[in-house]
Amino acid sequence: MRSKPLIGLNADYRAAKKDSPAFTFVCAGYYDCIMEAGGVPVILPPTENEADLNRLLDLLDGMVLVGGADLDPRRDGYMLHPSVRLLDDRRENFDRRLMRLIAKRRVPVFGIGVGMQLLNVSAGGTLLLHIPEDLPKALPHKDPLDPAHRHGLEVVAGSLMERVYGDGEIRVNSVHHMAVDDVAPGFSITARCPDGVVEAIESTTDWLAFGTQFHPESDSASALDLRIFEEFITGITGEVPEMRLVA
Repeated sequence: MRSKPLIGLNADYRAAKKDSPAFTFVCAGYYDCIMEAGGVPVILPPTENEADLNRLLDLLDGMVLVGGADLDPRRDGYMLHPSVRLLDDRRENFDRRLMRLIAKRRVPVFGIGVGMQLLNVSAGGTLLLHIPEDLPKALPHKDPLDPAHRHGLEVVAGSLMERVYGDGEIRVNSVHHMAVDDVAPGFSITARCPDGVVEAIESTTDWLAFGTQFHPESDSASALDLRIFEEFITGITGEVPEMRLVA
């Protein structure tokens, strides 16, 4: 019997404070979904040693880049917007180093939330820094009073997103204020909100690389969303997962 694939997870990071030590942490939904889909999750520490990081990548079959706060737009040549809530420097330094090695090695990768945004900018794409200002006619993409806020999703025929969701009415969670603007070379947009905001991108090459702006690992996700993780594992192993009944 073939061994289950090892799927790496980056993690969030909180620096030490006067009354508490530093923490590395990750929402349980990420590793729960990986295990449910047939993978074995491995949480990576934010190492600064590139040789050690390459050693870890030698062992992994794929990577899931988790969501979190915002990338620092100054690192990509833009001004800092007052709405931006920055990732901790240690996490962002690690994530950008990790993404560079993932791309160089063509490691299968699934980016979620800011993970998709990092996938896009690292490959040459750009971001909208604040949807309410950049696209004033857009639907609300974040509701501070409703963490389960949802909106519609329109998928592109023939894409991984269509394999997951089909052509029925789709609604996904939405908790972001930044979004993909110009999609990176070598990627295409495969799902949008009805207002045009990009919600999923996929590689157009033989590299298994895609991302979702919404969060299929979240408590507010639907049972159908788990199939995105199953598609990722299937893309790595070539084995079709057992079909599940969706409530």
